[in-house]
Amino acid sequence: MITISIATEDDIPELVKLLSILFRQEKEFTDNPELERKGLSAIIADPKIGMIIVAKEEKKIVGMINLLFTQSTAMGSRVGIIEDMIVSITSRAKGVGSKLMSRALQMAKAHECTRITLLVDRENQQAQYFYEHFGFKASTMVPYRLMIEEEEEKHLEQLKSRIK
Repeated sequence: MITISIATEDDIPELVKLLSILFRQEKEFTDNPELERKGLSAIIADPKIGMIIVAKEEKKIVGMINLLFTQSTAMGSRVGIIEDMIVSITSRAKGVGSKLMSRALQMAKAHECTRITLLVDRENQQAQYFYEHFGFKASTMVPYRLMIEEEEEKHLEQLKSRIK
């Protein structure tokens, strides 16, 4: 039987294992257990940031979804961001993902979110169909990222080369 609950600090080791699966699937990210533990701890420690919802089967975590909160000027209200969603390979196609997403949507409504945004790899058609089943639609917006530390390093190198 699958149970759905909010993650605790004790769940972090199992969550890191799940994130490892997720980050091997996604082209843009690489697995870094130390950073993942840090991020998971921050979310679990501060409900204002959001929550990590877990699916357990016989006390073993078989899936997770992160629901993060922010304020939208366009909506004039609180909105949610689904940062990570992963179901263990052996638990897929058993309704675990649907239970996680349903709970995340319930929690977003309970926390007065008026919109939820998520990102999905362009090539991951299966995930796209899953999200569409819940009413998500592809946005006309195009995501852009700036990795702050990388940019700082580039600028420092450029400055050093000018000084020489």
